[in-house]
Amino acid sequence: MDLLLEERATVGMVSFSQSLDNVATVLAHPAIMIGSDSIGLSEGVGPKHGKPHPRMYGTFPRVLGEYARDRGLFSLETAVRKMTGMPAERLRFKDRGLLRPGYAADIAVFDPATVKDAATFQDPHHYAAGIPYVVVNGAVVVDGGRMHPAGTGRVLTPR
Repeated sequence: MDLLLEERATVGMVSFSQSLDNVATVLAHPAIMIGSDSIGLSEGVGPKHGKPHPRMYGTFPRVLGEYARDRGLFSLETAVRKMTGMPAERLRFKDRGLLRPGYAADIAVFDPATVKDAATFQDPHHYAAGIPYVVVNGAVVVDGGRMHPAGTGRVLTPR
């Protein structure tokens, strides 16, 4: 409690409670969507503080690189659907999750051969490899692997 008071409740912890084999079994089920409950500690470019769970940087690249490409639990197309269209549909986001006219232009361009999470528990502040471009609401925020925050993202609520 003293630590929480001293740090104004900005304390997190990483615990180990899942077997990776169990995670793989669950992820492979056709009804399972993929998201992350990670909370970012800081924004923008430059040095970062704290030691967040590596999923803050690597949830989606891990799914693409390890679970789809390397382990072959599902196709890359299925991985993308589990992380985009399925959650958007379930959360009733009518203009997200698919590449269609009139939908938000939220796009991550990745190289299927090299996409990989680089964050570790010891050194979590690393962007993934193999994702040279990211577009948020039509603005390029990662260009050639370099971050260019555009401030075009926003909090979404189900409709």
